[in-house]
Amino acid sequence: MHRQVFNSWAYAAGLPKNQAHFQDVFGLDDEFLAMVPQGVKAIALLFPCAGVIAAKRKEEDFKIQTGGQEPIDPGVFWMKQTISNACGTMGLIHSLANTDVSFTPESPLAKFIEECKGKTPEERAKLLQTTPLFEKIHESAAFTGQTAVPQDLDTDLHFTCFVKAPATVPAGDPTQRWRLIELDGARVGPVDRGECSDLLKACLYLADFRKVYSHTDHRTPRNT
Repeated sequence: MHRQVFNSWAYAAGLPKNQAHFQDVFGLDDEFLAMVPQGVKAIALLFPCAGVIAAKRKEEDFKIQTGGQEPIDPGVFWMKQTISNACGTMGLIHSLANTDVSFTPESPLAKFIEECKGKTPEERAKLLQTTPLFEKIHESAAFTGQTAVPQDLDTDLHFTCFVKAPATVPAGDPTQRWRLIELDGARVGPVDRGECSDLLKACLYLADFRKVYSHTDHRTPRNT
């Protein structure tokens, strides 16, 4: 059901249907992964943010705050989450804003991302709190019996997002490298998860990812 809800919200917000859509990943076994079409642009992960997982995330945040991490490409779009139970909306926006898709001109997503330019993550969060751009989308989806982005879930469940971003390289180095970046408004900032060539494989096989997340419910916007 979440796949349909994510797609409904994204299309209404300005994602052209001929560019990308969300697809379910039903498991981590090879036969399930083989069902996922090529061209994954981002991964939205639904997981239980409690117990060991929550503790590991807090530990990571502390290490990043005190010891830093691999530099994050400045072009990565990230905003702080200040609205309770809005992790689905955050996951959608983070997924879509960090891909190469072109949004419909003057659409809610196109306007929101344009208005976010030059703003801090906290200022972007304030803008999301006050903007009327997405109100009609949420209201419209309510008639389907579920909110536009799942927000009536168990309160322990939480969405985070993973994208592929350019690595920061020394001046004069012509090699194009990529990093796996986690984007979650509840964290201290974007989290570098290591090298990345294939987004889906990086998420599923990198030790840095697997040591934190053990429960999966993915959404993958991809090429159509």
